[in-house]
Amino acid sequence: MKKIFFKSAKINEFRLWGLVFTLVGMGIMILGTAGILLWGQVGKIFAGIFMVFGMISLLISVAVYFWAGMMSTSATMLQCPECGRQTKMLGKTDRCMFCRTMLTLDPAQATEHPREEVQA
Repeated sequence: MKKIFFKSAKINEFRLWGLVFTLVGMGIMILGTAGILLWGQVGKIFAGIFMVFGMISLLISVAVYFWAGMMSTSATMLQCPECGRQTKMLGKTDRCMFCRTMLTLDPAQATEHPREEVQA
């Protein structure tokens, strides 16, 4: 059985990376403006360089969010067997977006769960 390295749903992982790039970009820009306080006029060059790197990081985050959104529109919708909520699935194996249960569409990778018998 192929292992999944994600600890959450694949779509949520992409969104997490988009958030990381956003926060890193903003942090870089804030650190760059600190150069003006520390070095005065020379710090403006330092701030300008860091503003460019911060904007590049923010543009990468926009691309990641756009990519995650496009994948989300073509994802397979199914009901999680554990929590019963609607979740989206990318590829043959993924995790539930809510309870993180391993899900698969491949019968070769599926596990058999004994059905509970209804006692009369």
